[in-house]
Amino acid sequence: MEQVYPVFICYMNDESEHPYLACVPDMDILTEGDSFADAIKMARDAIGLTGISMEDHQEKLPEPSSQSAAIEKARQNAGEIDFSKGTLTYVDIDFTEYRKQTETKTVLRNVSLPDWLSHEAEHAGINISKVLQDALVNLLHVKQNL
Repeated sequence: MEQVYPVFICYMNDESEHPYLACVPDMDILTEGDSFADAIKMARDAIGLTGISMEDHQEKLPEPSSQSAAIEKARQNAGEIDFSKGTLTYVDIDFTEYRKQTETKTVLRNVSLPDWLSHEAEHAGINISKVLQDALVNLLHVKQNL
């Protein structure tokens, strides 16, 4: 699922280790970056992590706010920093692709095969895990990350 969320970025000062702060009001996210571009990258990463965590907990992802609603949310949540006075930008995220890029660990699954078929595959040098992965990608019509 693809979304585009409003993000406010504020420059703090040169003395700060990460002088750019980013706020994603729709997800109550605050993050920081070394540069404006890094703050956008960090916001995208934080949105991705928050979104897939919400999906894992069967929570509905928030709908992106309009510009005026995002400004109002930022004003309402203003503590020491009023992010509504920062630069408003938009960050896109594809939660499906983000999950594929971040969840790369392999999981062990038991597969039942007739003994004769397992023997034939082993004799032919076929990697059964690879065949199963390829078949699932094809069957599910998903793009596999390399």
